[in-house]
Amino acid sequence: MLLQDAPADTPGPHRTTTAERGSFTVARCSCGWAGPARRSRDRARADALTHRSA
Repeated sequence: MLLQDAPADTPGPHRTTTAERGSFTVARCSCGWAGPARRSRDRARADALTHRSA
């Protein structure tokens, strides 16, 4: 599921997405940040939301 989708070179607020890799989900941001691989999609989404609000 995508939280927000934008090219990585877009300036401005953090743009986060989640991507599934096998049985894991990873949150990523346009600033280059990547969260830990999670088995829970909800935990990966929470990582992304925490990063965006920081």
